Amino acid sequence: MIKEGEAAPDFEARDAQGNKVKLSDLRGQKVVLYFYPKDDTPGCTKEACSFRDSFSEFEERGIKVLGVSLDDERSHQKFADKYQLPFTLLADTDHAVADRYGVYGEKQFAGRKYMGVDRKTFLIDERGHVVRVFDKVDVERHADEVLKAFG
Repeated sequence: MIKEGEAAPDFEARDAQGNKVKLSDLRGQKVVLYFYPKDDTPGCTKEACSFRDSFSEFEERGIKVLGVSLDDERSHQKFADKYQLPFTLLADTDHAVADRYGVYGEKQFAGRKYMGVDRKTFLIDERGHVVRVFDKVDVERHADEVLKAFG
């Protein structure tokens, strides 16, 4: 598990359009790296729309928003189009990024066990260090929590 104060692990993943996004290429700006379980599900949609509704403030403050799930590029494109999401969604189909951040593991729902992604957010500063980790996320107000945490 990545802790506050540590260097954020670098990664490369594809966005909804198939473009490569590398975390180290974003040095010099603040980054919100939020992991979520699945596109177009109730909680994940509320969280994404929270970021969408506050996106202009993130832009004004120079903060890059990256959403990561195990869904593929096509699923991300449909999700982004359906809810007019203006930020980057990254496809982590092999859970390589989730593994690096310690958010992939066994889950349980309705008595069934499966492997999946925890809903967690990492705030990364301009130098590439994790300045805040959100283990508990209020999906409807998360964007506000993140903006406050970035000061």
